[in-house]
Amino acid sequence: MRIAFLGTRGIPANYGGFETFVEEVAVRLAAKGHDVTVYCRGTHYSERLERYRGVRLVYQSTIHTKHLDSITHSLVSTLHMVRHGADASCYCSSGNSTFTWIARLFGIKVVLNTDGLEWERAKWNSAAKMYFKFAEWLAAKFSNVLIADSRVIKEYYKKKFGRDTTFVAYGADVVERGFKKELLKDFGVEPEKYFLFVSRLEPENNAHQLVRAFEGVKTDMTLLVVGSAPFADDYIRELKSTKDSRIKFPGGLYGDIYKALQANAYVYVNAMEVGGTHPAILEAMGAGNCVLVSDISYNVEAVAHAGVCFKTREVEDLREKIQWLVDNPDEVARYRKIAVERVKAEYDWGQITDDYERIFAETIAG
Repeated sequence: MRIAFLGTRGIPANYGGFETFVEEVAVRLAAKGHDVTVYCRGTHYSERLERYRGVRLVYQSTIHTKHLDSITHSLVSTLHMVRHGADASCYCSSGNSTFTWIARLFGIKVVLNTDGLEWERAKWNSAAKMYFKFAEWLAAKFSNVLIADSRVIKEYYKKKFGRDTTFVAYGADVVERGFKKELLKDFGVEPEKYFLFVSRLEPENNAHQLVRAFEGVKTDMTLLVVGSAPFADDYIRELKSTKDSRIKFPGGLYGDIYKALQANAYVYVNAMEVGGTHPAILEAMGAGNCVLVSDISYNVEAVAHAGVCFKTREVEDLREKIQWLVDNPDEVARYRKIAVERVKAEYDWGQITDDYERIFAETIAG
């Protein structure tokens, strides 16, 4: 099958969850013998590769602004795809659904992974939020298959648009505890002596609330706030203004360094209040972490019984839960074991790739 992936910054993954999803699935599909293309944003990569681990890479220019970067890339990528041909396409995020009708017009099947509800994010103005709601309608209207990696999102599309959605989970690798712990010295931390937060540093992911909570925790452990974000300089500057020397901001990290931080943390914390399945939560669980997450429906679904929840946006409850985990290492160890078993059972990338391969084949046969 000729399969094209659109709607991300591209691979190798060095930004967020959708990029990791595309790398994991596209590479595995290519290894199975399929002809796979991933469209990349030219502004995001200093080095342009023709192929990466068996996957063809095509770089397209964008209008590099907060509101136009993604949509312009989707347009030029779609036009390139219809010129060069594909049997099926996988668009990432309903926000990139605007030009799926073009793919359909030229006989290319459209599989669309919805992601979360982008219009809930505080960073968007009212016009952008209206667009994202309209894009959800377009996704429901023009996609041959809609995929949700959260059952909460699956129910939303059924209730809102009467559209059936196929559930396919996001994935995570199982990483051995203690993986490459020698890399930690670059961050001034020791194994099992730090809390880890990983996310785009945007207000709705609530790094500022975690910083405030951790400032009140009695511990000599460190908090590593890992992440970055385009167009969020003021917010990041505010985060870094904390006077607590235990809190460090190493920036966005990927590859083995990121895995090493996950596999040697004492606890992983996620404080987001919007979105869908947060990949870093599953990656933390796969690395044998005890996870502490906000109690929004997406997180509760992902973690189930394998982690601890705190009340969303309630800094004092978050502080109390962190302190409890500091004071109860036996409970931390118990949650770690449960987390790894859940990832093995529910979030295996190999099985997820098989699911996508079946969906592509059935849609093309159609």
